[in-house]
This record gives sequence, structure tokens and C-alpha cells, in this order.
Amino acid sequence: MHREHPLTGRIWDVKAGRFVDAEALRDALAQARFVVLGERHDQPDHHQLQAWLVQSLATGGRKPALAFEMLDVGQQAAVDASQSRAPGDADALALAVDWAGSGWPDWSLYRPIFAAGLEAVLPIVAANLPRAQVRDLVMRGPEALAPELRQRLSLDTPLPEAVEQAMRQEQDEAHCGHLPKEMLGPMVQAQRARDAHLADRLLSAATEPGGVLITGNGHARTDRGVPAQLAARTPGQDVRAVGLLEVDPELREPADYAASFGAQSLPFDYVWFTPAVPMEDPCAALLKHHKK
Repeated sequence: MHREHPLTGRIWDVKAGRFVDAEALRDALAQARFVVLGERHDQPDHHQLQAWLVQSLATGGRKPALAFEMLDVGQQAAVDASQSRAPGDADALALAVDWAGSGWPDWSLYRPIFAAGLEAVLPIVAANLPRAQVRDLVMRGPEALAPELRQRLSLDTPLPEAVEQAMRQEQDEAHCGHLPKEMLGPMVQAQRARDAHLADRLLSAATEPGGVLITGNGHARTDRGVPAQLAARTPGQDVRAVGLLEVDPELREPADYAASFGAQSLPFDYVWFTPAVPMEDPCAALLKHHKK
């Protein structure tokens, strides 16, 4: 949809306030130690672009770690075993981690990214918190995590009030206003924990050339997502984040898209605009679920 939109296929350098071409983006990302690539999870164009960027970043023998939000840390052993048994076989890896039963979008969407990483012999890193731990965190608070992990993720440090309120509003909107108000705080904690854990895994698994993370656009935000966590924990290291955003026929300029993130400016270093893919209204789907 909207392939004729003036922003479709264009790349916006947020800080410079200008458009750049794909080669300029590739060269800029190649200078960074850590690269965070956002996405809409079920958007095929986003995954094709991510695969191209991974392939580009692995040229010249450079082998950054390739981390995925879609794999949790408990699956790392299965990932490693699959790579030992069938090196370079993306489909074998999908079977090893039971991708079909994971709840993530169809494997065919993500396969190009994994294939690009495996072809370049990049270390594949399972980066997310296990869902059971996230559930415990929501129900019991930070005490649900081991003290060492809680400290490493800085979950006992209060968020700035403005950030806390913005994240609570984001959770409320994401759940279409159906989430009980008393659950907003725990959901913010869960989001914060995932951001911190994704950054932690990227840091611990990074090779000499650094690491690349595949994740949703929310985690890729430079103001409070994984890039912010990386910047806080590795001052002086170059971190670059790319948001992959679908064009909207009502929004004709890059700056127009900042409001959808509740921000004054786009919370990424670069934004690559893509055509849109039809999507069921998530609030209508949630309402249908509640009526069952």
C-alpha cells in the first residue's frame, strides 16, 4: 500500500535533517559498534531490508554478533546445537527453536535475516527474557528476578517521572485502554526489563566488531529503548538505531511521524520508510477477544 507516497523507499537521517541513500546508511552503520534495527514484526519489507543491512554489515570479513528479540535466552543452547549439527541451515535452526509454535510471525518473514547471518557465519544470539520471567515480573515486580540480574538490569533505579508517564501512556494505548490502571506500572517494568536484557545480551555476546540487534521499533528507540541502555552502559561507544516505518497517506514529511511515538522528534538515528501492509485494527481484535 502507498507505494507512490513521496517518502516510500527513502531514508531520513534524523540528526542531519536530510535524506541519504542506502549506501550512505550502510557506511554509517559500519562505523558503529552496536546497530539496532527496528521493525514492524509482520512486515515483509522490513525483514528484507534488515537482511540486506545484515549482509552489508558482514562484508569484508566483519563478523558482529547477530541478536534477536524473537529468541529468548533459554533457547541459546538449542541455537548453538543446531549450528553445530547443521551449520548455515536456517530451517534447521527454526525447527530447533520451535519457531512455528513460538507465536512470532511466519518463519518465511524472518528467514532472510537468519539466512544472511548464517551465510556470513555470524554468532546468533538469543537475546530476550523468557516469557515466563516476564509474566513473573508483571505479577510480582522486580523481586521476581534474581538479585544479580535485577541489579545488572538496573530495575531498582526509578525512572524519571516524565519517562515513566510516557511509558505508562504508551502501554495504555497499546492495550486500547482495556488494561487496568494498576497494571500499567508492572507493564512498564516489563518493557524496561526487556530493553535492558536485550542490551545486556548484546553487550555480553558482542564480538570485536560489535553486535546487531533485530527487534521491534519500540525497543529500537534512542530515547528510552535498547540504544539508550547501550549508550548508558558503554559511554563513548557508537550506537546507531534504524527505525523501519510504514508510510501514512496523511503524513507527508519525516517530522510528522514523531507524534506517533509521543516524541518531539523521531526517536531513531535513521528512519527507512516503506510501503504499508494491511493490518487488522488491533483494538477491534482485542475487543473481539474480550467478548468471547
